[in-house]
Amino acid sequence: MKYRVRWERRALDELADQWLQAESAKREAITAAVPRIDRRLQADAVNEGESRADGRRIMFEPPLAVTFRIEADGRTVSVLHVRLFRKKQ
Repeated sequence: MKYRVRWERRALDELADQWLQAESAKREAITAAVPRIDRRLQADAVNEGESRADGRRIMFEPPLAVTFRIEADGRTVSVLHVRLFRKKQ
């Protein structure tokens, strides 16, 4: 099944804020990560990431972490929050 991915306004605002605050290389990484996030969620959202409270899940696509949920219709994925993360070394 292919899911429809919908970015909530708040998530888009968070993404824009992260992008605006980033230097050039990080901006490129953020820009490249977004379509990968969309593809992963469209393909298999139910198996992506780790479960969290209230039916939410979190997935990591460097340099971003996104919180999302699968909506009641079972076909729509809502991206709720976006933040930068650093890989543990």
